[in-house]
Amino acid sequence: MSKRSSAKYKLDRRMGENVFGRPKSPVNRREYGPGQHGQRRKGKLSDFGIQLRAKQKLKGYYGDITEKQFKRTYTEASAMKGDASQNLIGLLERRLDMIVYRAKFAPTIWAARQLVSHGHIRVNGTKCNIASRRVNVNDVIELGPKAQEMALVIEAQSLAERDVPDYVVPDGTSKVTYTRVPTLDEVPYPVRMEPNLVIEFYSR
Repeated sequence: MSKRSSAKYKLDRRMGENVFGRPKSPVNRREYGPGQHGQRRKGKLSDFGIQLRAKQKLKGYYGDITEKQFKRTYTEASAMKGDASQNLIGLLERRLDMIVYRAKFAPTIWAARQLVSHGHIRVNGTKCNIASRRVNVNDVIELGPKAQEMALVIEAQSLAERDVPDYVVPDGTSKVTYTRVPTLDEVPYPVRMEPNLVIEFYSR
């Protein structure tokens, strides 16, 4: 598992958007970028800059996946039949840490990754500690007994700022079933994501 090294809200400040939809995000108070010259940094972006920004935003949203992992996901999405940008989103949404986050078992994607890596998540009854594992349709994801009593999990389940999407179907408070791979417009992003620009960035 790769360790998150960037600060929690750094992505929000850099993008000037509340990428995770959190009430405490600093961009709710100030929309300009970080640092001494943040307010002056409003130059017009080139096509490359726009594509790079779209890539950084999508990669950051999924918990700052490593560049190697993200590029590998792009390669797989491009090799699949159909629209590569939809395939990319589908593959990212099948990550185990993301489904744990979507199920509201954790308050942030990083907390979800930690729950998985510490062995608190079961897939079809078997303990799994690989955050990047791909979940298949109709797989059952469940919290382990210790995790069900964690303050972090209880807090996440009470969060009002996000809902469980309809492709993750709850069964009680500690179990969900992943029913289908979502399309881009079904994924509950708080901000606009542009995976088509990510595909353009890598296929230059």
